[in-house]
Amino acid sequence: MVFDNASASKTKLNLFMSMKKAFLITTVLSVLYLTSCDVLNQVSQVSNLTNCNFRLESVNQLTLAGIDVQNIKKTSDLNFMDAAKLTKAVVSQQFPLDFTLNIEAKNPNSSPAGITKLDWVLLIDDIEMTRGILDKHVTIPANNGSAIIPMQMHVDLKKALSGKSADAIINFGMNLASAGNKPTRFTLQLKPTITVGAYPVTYPCYLNVKTSFGQGAK
Repeated sequence: MVFDNASASKTKLNLFMSMKKAFLITTVLSVLYLTSCDVLNQVSQVSNLTNCNFRLESVNQLTLAGIDVQNIKKTSDLNFMDAAKLTKAVVSQQFPLDFTLNIEAKNPNSSPAGITKLDWVLLIDDIEMTRGILDKHVTIPANNGSAIIPMQMHVDLKKALSGKSADAIINFGMNLASAGNKPTRFTLQLKPTITVGAYPVTYPCYLNVKTSFGQGAK
């Protein structure tokens, strides 16, 4: 059976809304066993989280093989020693790309939203680079308040770009650096968790986070 684009989008939206509803139902069932004011506050933060928006705000402290390449536009802009280090590093077992990816979370609700943990998947140019967990409590202020969540990223480009030539791997990293602090080629998939009492409640799907505010199901 073939669906037109409108039907496919409607089906995806309905699925996403059903997942959000299931997330809230799970929270309500958990809180039936718990009655403290603190727990009720945590439940409110879970509910508010479903309305929050996320975007990739900036990328900084970008290094290739330990060399600071933030805002470097091309290999010829490097000094001789750094260029030699890059050439030597790319033929070794690993070619590490390290940077800080800053996520901005905005809360339109009239009370705070909370996150206890974030499962994440990093993609660059739609290629999965790495994945991990940010085990940190974050509170997002109410009334369109925002919070910046800095995430330390470590990618082995030799592994992520397996099969590519040494020049292609270096160029990939340098092209990211030339974009300055704008993460236009990055996508981060997030799955937030918040603890209600002693029970972790995890969002039912990944959110695709790009450079503009908005949510989407994986």
